[in-house]
Amino acid sequence: MQATEVFDLYWQFAAERQRVYFRRLAEPMGPWTNDTVLANHRFTNSYRASDRVSQYLIREVQYRSDRPGTPDELFFRTILFKIFNRIDTWEALEAKLGPLTWANADLDRINATLDALMRSGRRIYSAAYIMPSPPYGHARKHANHLALIARMMDQRLPQRLQQLPTLDAVYEALLRWSGIGRFLAFQYTIDLNYSVLLDHDEAGFVVAGPGALDGLAKCFEDLSGQSPEETIYWICDQQERAFAARRIDFQTLYGRRLQPIDCQNLLCEISKYARVSHPQFAGISGRTRIKQRFRATTTPIPVPMFPPKWGLDVTKADLNAPPLCMRKRNLFA
Repeated sequence: MQATEVFDLYWQFAAERQRVYFRRLAEPMGPWTNDTVLANHRFTNSYRASDRVSQYLIREVQYRSDRPGTPDELFFRTILFKIFNRIDTWEALEAKLGPLTWANADLDRINATLDALMRSGRRIYSAAYIMPSPPYGHARKHANHLALIARMMDQRLPQRLQQLPTLDAVYEALLRWSGIGRFLAFQYTIDLNYSVLLDHDEAGFVVAGPGALDGLAKCFEDLSGQSPEETIYWICDQQERAFAARRIDFQTLYGRRLQPIDCQNLLCEISKYARVSHPQFAGISGRTRIKQRFRATTTPIPVPMFPPKWGLDVTKADLNAPPLCMRKRNLFA
């Protein structure tokens, strides 16, 4: 494979975005970076599980101690939350209906509450994913999604997923459902695997989404016959050597190295970053600007919580990244 200069940028970006994460944990007031593109635009964290929505899913939806932990309940809460992928939608539902459980779920009341939120001008879906409407005959997309969840539960999908041997098999099982394409099936597989419903190794599974394909097109002149997924595994496998060769100090997630899902996400993010820093690399999407601006908040980030099965000890981490004065104004220009 013939790499471009954007591939060097990929590793620089991963390290600086991770420094921003730890700086925000240590100092809520900022500033967190001197890089103007990172400072002015919204990018996900280097590790997917560190992102705000993933953290909420893990902490509040999946592992909160007062929530039931049966397969049905874990699956129902995870999929209901992730279909909308908005914290304020979840909190609005629970404010109106109380704790959301499959045992006491009234899908008609959930549907009516979502209708009311829309009438009030609220957005109920995140803009992060394109969410097609499953074909269940309802006028509203969210009603069709609730019908999809009901059908999954009726067919005992949580129990069936538990019996599957790998994440690939879980992914294939989710992909069979109407309205769930390759990228959503991949995302839901990873989200379910955060919970105790599943316990598979993330290292052996990845699906390249549209943003990652665009990032790969900017990082490499060609893939030399490798599939996008094979290339992501290759990127993931060499991460320690890649950082060392470029003399980049990368701070892992409390000892956890980047997983294929993280490397896939970073390809999406470098695709966005390069629109500004390296516009001569067109990629395949043709996009030329970054839509989402970053709006700083001084609200402290909660102490991180990750799936306990990962064995990460967040109490022993050194949150201090190199001081900003040691860095150029735009690290990657």
